Amino acid sequence: MFFVDTLEFEGLGNRSDLAGGPSAAVVIDPPRDIDQIITAAARRGVRIAFVAETHVHNDYVTGGLELARVTGAQYLVPTEAHVSFARTPVADGDTVTVDEGLVLRAIATPGHTPHHTSYALTEDGRDVVAFTGGSLLIGTVGRPDLVEPRLTEKLARAQHASAHRLADEPDDEVPVLPTHGFGSFCSSSQAEGDATTIGKERATNDALILDVDTFVAQMLAGLDDVPAYYTHMGPANAACPLPVDLTPPRRADAEEIASRLATGEWVVDLRSRMAFAEGHVAGSFNFEGEGKLATYLAWLIPWGKPVTLLADTPEQIATAQRELAWVGIDRPAAAATGDPAGWVRAGEEIASFPRARFADLADVRGRGDDVVVLDVRRDSERADGYIDGAVHIRLHELHGRLGEVPDGVVWVHCAGGMRAAIAASLLDAAGRDVVVVDDGFDAAAEAGLTMVRH
Repeated sequence: MFFVDTLEFEGLGNRSDLAGGPSAAVVIDPPRDIDQIITAAARRGVRIAFVAETHVHNDYVTGGLELARVTGAQYLVPTEAHVSFARTPVADGDTVTVDEGLVLRAIATPGHTPHHTSYALTEDGRDVVAFTGGSLLIGTVGRPDLVEPRLTEKLARAQHASAHRLADEPDDEVPVLPTHGFGSFCSSSQAEGDATTIGKERATNDALILDVDTFVAQMLAGLDDVPAYYTHMGPANAACPLPVDLTPPRRADAEEIASRLATGEWVVDLRSRMAFAEGHVAGSFNFEGEGKLATYLAWLIPWGKPVTLLADTPEQIATAQRELAWVGIDRPAAAATGDPAGWVRAGEEIASFPRARFADLADVRGRGDDVVVLDVRRDSERADGYIDGAVHIRLHELHGRLGEVPDGVVWVHCAGGMRAAIAASLLDAAGRDVVVVDDGFDAAAEAGLTMVRH
């Protein structure tokens, strides 16, 4: 009897799978912090015999090479993937025996990348699970524009064909277990739900319903922003991904925090946006540890810039350090925990700014106050409607475009509050008067703010 254990990595919107039988298992698309996988295998009492990558990942640093080295597993990587380390190349139709009666079969599914490979797990000759990586996702498919702009349309067409191939082979009840699509920017559109089957995808997925030309046109029109750090992930994975080092960073006192800020380093406060607004070190940035920390910090920070972490507890520092290692931000320069009053030098004051709702913004505008409304959402979100007169600078561009924000008190908003808090901290650090709108965007129209829709 086979098993599949799925590990979720919410900060990236990805999953990894451990699948096997009574004594041996295969790991699909492992994370960089391999201790979680090793623990899951130990809990099952199985040996990791194979580690399989569906593709050279663009959104995180893999732990596959290190996991194979530590466990002695064979490292399965698509034949056409250009990598600089020894591995077991797999091509379409290749099989390996994971355990007695349990076989893993490679299925060439180009589209997300030219070499993308899915895997079917077969028990006694019958397909029981499809591991689809960045090919067939839940209600959508992986985006085709992360490799090379000139290949995007070609890969989009290949993605359509690959989805059909995956849907045509297994039975309807076979579960589809993708790596991407749970908030990952590797997904071409928002995935729907958290579980699916071949049959459900046949009935609902546009790649399996629409003709290829309609599907490709629709997909290309809907592609959203690509996180800047993706540029660094593919090369890191193709080279030789290094083992992760999760030993605690050195402790920083108030003097060191001030010194690092003075030299232009990033000091990142992981506390809640409510706590940050109430009091923080002037010049620090707020990336909530409970939000999509790895994605947004890696997206905004100048690559290679040292980062110092501030948090309530050492446990929060450890969690953040783990998530940042996923995307290649290794070894924080320093860290501090406790209360912000202890992070500033004697005689210095902590900074703060107000939080508000859209109803408060409506009141201010109703009084005729001249305020700047800054919308930091993505283009795809703004296309569904925006506040009349709002300045639009996407969050990932704001740090480089602060000078474009008009003079005056800035009321900054996003769709729910998390990204607005990041933006408010960037503005606050630059010396601007800011109010963070910590509210759901649906409340804007309900508050009576004039909306523009195209």
